[in-house]
Amino acid sequence: MRPKRVIVTPEFQHFLNDWHLSPGIDDGDYVFFSGVTGIQPDLSVSTDPETQFRDTFQVLEKNLAQAELKFDDVVDMTTYHVGLREHLHTFMKVKDEFVSSPFPAWTEIGVSELITEGTLIEIRVIAKRQ
Repeated sequence: MRPKRVIVTPEFQHFLNDWHLSPGIDDGDYVFFSGVTGIQPDLSVSTDPETQFRDTFQVLEKNLAQAELKFDDVVDMTTYHVGLREHLHTFMKVKDEFVSSPFPAWTEIGVSELITEGTLIEIRVIAKRQ
């Protein structure tokens, strides 16, 4: 059995230390990422949906890079939305700036709230090493 490796960017080390969760777990073939939001290292989040969605994808992009991966390596994506129908068009526009064909499997789920006040999106992905 291969040893699992924790994936965490320096600015979000506190999640590992304070919340006892791994932002990512690399099992050698796949990397499983916990859900990320557009929260900044100072724990702020943009009130503008488009900016918040873009910030979220940028946080995810940094997590992928920490594991030496890219969006092209993502095989499965689950998104959790506050206001799913209200913001879906804007979300799709931003998503398409980062995710291209062949697209990963994707499930989108509407929820009533996320952990950080004002957060509209959380994205969880699984990436496969090539």
